[in-house]
Amino acid sequence: MSLEIPDYPFQAYIFDCDGTLVDSMPLHYVAWVEALKQHNAPYEFTEEEFYAHAGMKEQDVVKLLNAKHGASVDPVSVDELKMEIFARRIPEVQAVGPVAEFAKSLFGRFPIAVASGSEESTVRGCLQATGLIDLFPIIITPKKVKHGKPAPDMFLLAAEQMGIVPSECLVLEDGNSGIQAANAAGMQSLFIPRTLR
Repeated sequence: MSLEIPDYPFQAYIFDCDGTLVDSMPLHYVAWVEALKQHNAPYEFTEEEFYAHAGMKEQDVVKLLNAKHGASVDPVSVDELKMEIFARRIPEVQAVGPVAEFAKSLFGRFPIAVASGSEESTVRGCLQATGLIDLFPIIITPKKVKHGKPAPDMFLLAAEQMGIVPSECLVLEDGNSGIQAANAAGMQSLFIPRTLR
């Protein structure tokens, strides 16, 4: 499958990482299930829910699940354990071919950035494992902004650091919260379907 890029003279491009540049989502899901199980979560986190919340900060997802199920699982320790479990599996991560090739084709011609809901160490690890790290001098993660996706903060900061007005940026995203964030930032977006992986 190939990428259908909207016909517009974009000045810069912002890529989500997990599920967009790298095919890490199945490994993230395994890590989620294991972390919740080890914390005796009284609820099941379905794959459907997992993909519905793609791009959101891990702790925010746990808070949502707690509210939905009337539970009090600790968001911070689930987040930390989930990251540990995932970190051990990073070497298994593969690039999403068409998206990675598109990023490589832009390198040196346009400003490009990564804006991801994951921790910076996770993003850098995935980009390192797939040989994409050198393409992206700008990596924006939730710690650098007040609000994560679906708020526009990360995309707006990426545009600011690239020196490009938001309306001239294209966001590539596989998560609904990321598409909402791009819309809120006044940017066009391209949804990356799971079939592309």
